[in-house]
Amino acid sequence: MEKVDLLVWDDDAVAGAPGLEVVGLHRCTVSRAADLPGATLLMGRGPQLRGLVELWLDSVDVWPDVVAQVPGDAYLVTESVPQPVGGDELLTHLTWFPKPDRLTEAEFFHGWHVVHTPSSAALHPERQGYVRDAVARTLTEGSPPVRAIVSEYFDEAVYLDPSRLFSGAEALQRTMDELPRYADADAISSCPVRRV
Repeated sequence: MEKVDLLVWDDDAVAGAPGLEVVGLHRCTVSRAADLPGATLLMGRGPQLRGLVELWLDSVDVWPDVVAQVPGDAYLVTESVPQPVGGDELLTHLTWFPKPDRLTEAEFFHGWHVVHTPSSAALHPERQGYVRDAVARTLTEGSPPVRAIVSEYFDEAVYLDPSRLFSGAEALQRTMDELPRYADADAISSCPVRRV
């Protein structure tokens, strides 16, 4: 089975995603931009994103049929779940970014998986799930060169309260110091989304 992530930029496309019909579709999860007043972690293209569609398929070969029905930037990904998701009514903090050219593949994945994943857990002690999608291939011509699509799950009250969202200044500084090991700050996009 293969997983395809769609970054969707149009409200109508997000609205049509639950009705997607393609051969070999096992599961389709649709999340819509939360547009929360007071969200503190909007970065890059985050304010423009309208939704995320996650598809589990028998074969990636049907991706042209997918984007014909739900236009967006399509990526073939491998999914890893370092922290299982703790519930259905959680808010998702979605982040995506490219691999910096200065890093080798090994350096990028070491910095992201080995260094940052434990630090992110320490930074967000009330997080209730963490899913890492590593992009294996960009499917849609002209889409940005994304290599990482990350979903972190929070209770909405925690997400909107910085004193609960972050564990403290020391953990935040540590993650900022580690950032160059897997990403460039000005290339990161993020925003809150909510499952439909």
